[in-house]
Amino acid sequence: MSDIVIRSFESGDEEGVIGVILPIQREEFGVAITAADQPDLAAIADFYQSGKGGFWVAEKAGKIVGTISLKDIGNDEAALRKMFVAAEVRGKEFGVAARLLETLMAHAAAVGLKTILLGTTDKFLAAHRFYEKNGFAEIAVEDLPAGFPRMAVDTKFYRRAV
Repeated sequence: MSDIVIRSFESGDEEGVIGVILPIQREEFGVAITAADQPDLAAIADFYQSGKGGFWVAEKAGKIVGTISLKDIGNDEAALRKMFVAAEVRGKEFGVAARLLETLMAHAAAVGLKTILLGTTDKFLAAHRFYEKNGFAEIAVEDLPAGFPRMAVDTKFYRRAV
């Protein structure tokens, strides 16, 4: 467990980030999506690491094995996005998802955010359980703030106070 490091995204990490996210989206969940369909992945620093946002990676032996990000949407609210953990480091014994979320929540508190929102798909059942176990409550799409960056594939939405 201690051989996995959680750190802020740095320039040069793009390929590793895409290497974690795309296979999970496409192969595990059958979402027909490409890196080109996700322009935020080509501009992580500008898109996520601005305002009160951030982007973090989990790294094991120099390889990125997990990601999580926070998009500042104004009003002391932010959207949790791009939470992905490679299959080989999933589960309680590794604690990667929990550590990524802890890092994000500590950042959110430090910068004065009040609310974290997220959208996910019906397919990500393990993610639903993880978010609910970690204090996120499901909300109706109508309850999202106007600035929330909704993805076309998102069908379930959650909120958590910081």
